[in-house]
Amino acid sequence: MKKEDEILQKEIKLFAEEFVKKTEKKEIQIISHFDTDGITSAAIIVSTLKKLNKKFSIRILKSLEENTIKNLPKEKIILFIDLASGSLNHIKQANLKEVFIIDHHEINQDIPENVKIINPQILNKQKISSSGLTYLFCKHLHQDVKELSKLAILGMIGDCLEKEIDSLNNGILEESGIQRKRGILIYPSTRPVNRVLEYSSNPYIPEVTGNMRGVLELLRETGITPEKGKYKSIMELDEKEMKNLTTAILLRNPKIKTKDLVGDIFLVKMFNKSEDARDLSAIINACSRSGKPELALQYCLEIPSAKKKTELTHIKYKQNIITGLNFAYETTKIQGKGFVIINAQDNIPDTMIGTIASIISNSSMYEEGTIIVTMAYYEDKVKVSARTVGKKGRNLKELLESIINFTKGEVGGHEYAAGCIISRKKEKEFIELLQKNLEIELVKF
Repeated sequence: MKKEDEILQKEIKLFAEEFVKKTEKKEIQIISHFDTDGITSAAIIVSTLKKLNKKFSIRILKSLEENTIKNLPKEKIILFIDLASGSLNHIKQANLKEVFIIDHHEINQDIPENVKIINPQILNKQKISSSGLTYLFCKHLHQDVKELSKLAILGMIGDCLEKEIDSLNNGILEESGIQRKRGILIYPSTRPVNRVLEYSSNPYIPEVTGNMRGVLELLRETGITPEKGKYKSIMELDEKEMKNLTTAILLRNPKIKTKDLVGDIFLVKMFNKSEDARDLSAIINACSRSGKPELALQYCLEIPSAKKKTELTHIKYKQNIITGLNFAYETTKIQGKGFVIINAQDNIPDTMIGTIASIISNSSMYEEGTIIVTMAYYEDKVKVSARTVGKKGRNLKELLESIINFTKGEVGGHEYAAGCIISRKKEKEFIELLQKNLEIELVKF
């Protein structure tokens, strides 16, 4: 194990010891994020606390706002997971007694005295998900949590860290016993290839994604034909079929790199069946973004009644994504050299707008370094999601923070994937400031 990983492990151990001491006779309020990483983290901690017979309650949030923090119970131990690193000032002002945070997002605020935090950004910026950190933390709480390691891997894949598996993640992977195979990275690899191609959003395949006629044309080109009326799954394709399919996809989207299209496929056993981990991650994500985070949590806990409901929710969500993409491509945009702003208003749900931004940033439509900003209404607010094509260029979190200083709002995220929430009254001002900021930055270069 690398020295920096040993330091992080030591910090997690001390953090766990403090948590055990402070929660001995107190109830725990868990607050977790609603994406795949946050939900799997929540499932890991819930399962562990149940083993310890701890009294707790849980809330799953799509964003952590100032009012939410103000209204948290002062008498409980607060445990934030996969959020709160950007809300330290609000936590300080709320006068909460004991706060614990497990997160991996950027920190640019001072840590209050009543806050204990585990975040690789403070140490050596290891590439590890919140679910991975939560699993390592729970190993110090209970000796028998090995079966939860697969949830940590699902969270890792949900945060797109499977291509940066360092020693910490690899250790969790080995404990999980998850199968790992090479193949085309279009999921689910265990389903018929025609259906997989139709709903492929990452990568987005022009004239194929959402287009069954385009799917059938591509498959004819590659020589892949149905057997007894059914197409093979990606996992069942032979070497020649795999090579032909890879070539056909690359021709349709030249910006996809072979190394991004071919890689490791992880098979995770859920409900006694091996499934593509990326599909499981997408199912969890779909439930949360469809307003059903509690269903996503039940799915991770493998509660039988949740299985069918989650699958139906996922199907509907994928259909809604295709509808949202079509709107995003056809609508009038605010564009300049190096940036695109898509204001969907109430035409795309706020819970899907980040996914739409990610898909567009992974498509072949825009040059590397282009900043994609998508916006959607959320109650009396506007949800903003920003992505950078190719993950190169400006720090998006810093960009949004510089604008929020004038318009006010909540910011979170990473360097190349960030978001914020602003008042709808500030919508026009925000767009004007954003456009001006992006154009000024272009002149600098």
